[in-house]
Amino acid sequence: MKRPGMSQPEPAAFIEANLPISPVPSIPEILLHTAGPTSGLWRLAGRGDPPPYWAYPWAGGAVLARHLLDRPEMVTGRRVLDLGAGSGLVAIAAAKAGARAVTAVDIDANAIAAIGLNAAINGVNIVAWAADIIEEPPPATDLLVVGDLFYDPSLALRVMAFLRRCQASGIEVLIGDPERAYLPQGELSRIATHAVADFGGGTGGGAVQAGVFALSGKVEGEIMPGDPAATA
Repeated sequence: MKRPGMSQPEPAAFIEANLPISPVPSIPEILLHTAGPTSGLWRLAGRGDPPPYWAYPWAGGAVLARHLLDRPEMVTGRRVLDLGAGSGLVAIAAAKAGARAVTAVDIDANAIAAIGLNAAINGVNIVAWAADIIEEPPPATDLLVVGDLFYDPSLALRVMAFLRRCQASGIEVLIGDPERAYLPQGELSRIATHAVADFGGGTGGGAVQAGVFALSGKVEGEIMPGDPAATA
């Protein structure tokens, strides 16, 4: 916690000085400013700031980044929006894979500073802005990518409602997640699995099998025609 009387440092300068640049595990094509034991992230935290999730590459983002780099045809020439972008890892991967335009959105202004720095060291252009857009109308984009936003039950419900609205408006949605507790797997179709490092879930950075998912046409708990339960 910040000590009384201490001024809050300027985010970009703090990140450059205290979070060293290193390749992302499993994704050596991408470099990120990443926090370490001596980074002192508490010095950057203001009252009411979200936790500094942006300071680490999480498995949901890592699996999406790996997938987009391996399958550039998914983004080439398309507009991509990275929701809950954190470090900007997925947005950077989309830009490297040939996306026409990439936008990164996060509620944390410190994340936006990190995204700007991380985009620069990877030589890509990303428009980044701090906002909570999941109660808003669907954005103007072709592909919405969502890494690791299913760690909290109320957030998971809000995110899925937004993603459904986006899908209904014609936006393709891809989700990356290591099957955290509130991932609604009954509403998703797995399209790929990759082994990636994870800083969440108590793994301490160890490798996990994370999935890339698309939205299915089924809402969790709903019985679809042809399901065994529909004719039982």
